[in-house]
Amino acid sequence: MWKLFTVITVSLTSAFALSNLEVSIKSDNVMNGFKDSVATMKMQLINARGKEKIRFMSMKVLEGKDADKSLMEFQTPADVKGTKFLNYEHINKDDDQWLYLPALKRIKRIASKNKSGAFMGSEFSYEDLSAFNVKKYTYEGDAKEGVVDGLQIYIVSSKPVSKHSGYTKLISYIGMDDFLIRKTEYFDRKKQLLKTAYFSQYKKFGDINRIGKIQMINIQNDKRTTLTWIDEKIKTGLKEKDFHKRHLKK
Repeated sequence: MWKLFTVITVSLTSAFALSNLEVSIKSDNVMNGFKDSVATMKMQLINARGKEKIRFMSMKVLEGKDADKSLMEFQTPADVKGTKFLNYEHINKDDDQWLYLPALKRIKRIASKNKSGAFMGSEFSYEDLSAFNVKKYTYEGDAKEGVVDGLQIYIVSSKPVSKHSGYTKLISYIGMDDFLIRKTEYFDRKKQLLKTAYFSQYKKFGDINRIGKIQMINIQNDKRTTLTWIDEKIKTGLKEKDFHKRHLKK
């Protein structure tokens, strides 16, 4: 799949060039307004030898004015069933994250310094599970332009604000016509390319776009994890109380 993303960069000659920040804000806006969502998610883990594991979980998200809340619960297989992950996103500080381990009947708080760690053996880190928010990054200069298989895109560079981030830089490839992210490259603390995420199967709910599939490929260890959203519904009426910590042990 990643072979399709051969990028040809071109010079920005337009007087109406957009900055990295402006493109990111527009990309954020086309995803906002869903209020809340519920979905089944399929997690596919493939190691360097091609061996595959499949997991299913339920996912709930509550959209906030500035930050979202999410609750994930693993349904299958038996060895992870009942494991829950709760995330409270914040803008001016690191997110609050908790993991409930049913075998131990214990809630584990994820420390900020550990958010770069792998989530449940996947190629997604705890940091990756937080919703994208423009305010969590800094941006400088104008976005570059490029072409991906005939699709005109913006190439946007950003840097995480959090000192605990596992990344020094992100480069995102965003469609010029719809401002949807197609690909993001993640650079580690040594400024080396660590992972590449491919975003696809977007679904439209009126004017709102929702991601249907993310494939995260670890460039350094040749492992990959794919998340696929199944039967997602938005504006279902979820409330703040549905994301209280007490739901972790229920």
